[in-house]
Amino acid sequence: MKKHDMTQKIVVVTGAASGIGAAISRRFARQGAALGLLDMDEKGIAAMAAEFNNTGIKTVPIGCDVSKESDCISAVSKIIDHFSGIDILVNNAGITQRSAFVDTRSSVFRKVMAVNFFGALHCTQAAMDSLIARKGMIIVMESIAGLAPLLGRTGYCASKHALHGLFTSLRAEIRNSGVHVMIVCPGFVETNLQTRALGGNGRVTSHPQSRVGKQTSPQQVADAVYQGVIKKKHLIVLSPVGKLTYWLNRIAPLLYERLMTRKLKDEIFP
Repeated sequence: MKKHDMTQKIVVVTGAASGIGAAISRRFARQGAALGLLDMDEKGIAAMAAEFNNTGIKTVPIGCDVSKESDCISAVSKIIDHFSGIDILVNNAGITQRSAFVDTRSSVFRKVMAVNFFGALHCTQAAMDSLIARKGMIIVMESIAGLAPLLGRTGYCASKHALHGLFTSLRAEIRNSGVHVMIVCPGFVETNLQTRALGGNGRVTSHPQSRVGKQTSPQQVADAVYQGVIKKKHLIVLSPVGKLTYWLNRIAPLLYERLMTRKLKDEIFP
């Protein structure tokens, strides 16, 4: 097998039915990988599985609510039983929130954490033994919001910062096991995620999204993820605005906060 041959790899993607998850799944399918497709949208992953199966790509689509530990354990177990293991786990499933902190119920924070943070935690714990046995890779779809503050998204940022702390620490713990951890930090990506953003009351918000710079496409994110796997990168920061955010927040965090607040003030001060 060639060094970068994916035809014998098993790749599991959470949130695989749409957006970045679907694009990542298609990117690995193009390289011949077998796929475990996890999503709450069972019709969506069934359609993707049919698409891949028609081209000879083996798939196992499983309905899974990653906020439920039992769902994650069951889904990962089924994939391991079917394929005999997992080589790459892509923790991608997520939700977002846009509302001022003072207007946001604590239940919204818990819901965002349950999906974004605990979903990745549950799936990783369930897959860890197999990943260690196969010297695999964990990919965490984080966000620029995991590296820097972002106005009007305290719940989302909290979940992504928690992911960063968890998986950088985990990387240090398992470094000698042969398992690689890669963190991916997109900026603003053109997906339907924002159409489902939670407002402070827990319902989908009608408040328009404020953003800076040009949106990245899911396909661009997927290409960056695949190249990162090949090069075994530790951290990928995407888009010019994302890279500027990363460095400015590290070098001059207070300046970054002032500039970011000015650019995104309409998020909480309409």
